Amino acid sequence: MTPIPPTAPPISAERQTALRAKAQELEAAFLSEMLAHAGLGDSAGPFSGGSGEEQFVSFLRQEQATAMARAGGIGLAESLFKAMLKAETAHV
Repeated sequence: MTPIPPTAPPISAERQTALRAKAQELEAAFLSEMLAHAGLGDSAGPFSGGSGEEQFVSFLRQEQATAMARAGGIGLAESLFKAMLKAETAHV
């Protein structure tokens, strides 16, 4: 007779919310890097640039990426969430 594998207890709603938030945070970091490589925030022209812009453009880019991730992003957060959920249930 084959033993029945134990069933993992369900993950709490609070833990799922925390995992989803981390997945969105990771997607936002990825998007921020992609926006930087795409040239978002590069200054060109007579009224742009300067040390102030150079120092704060990364903050603007990060906020734009966070807004993109919250609005649905590119689907990376959902894939990350599912992977983290699977890993979480595997260790229980």
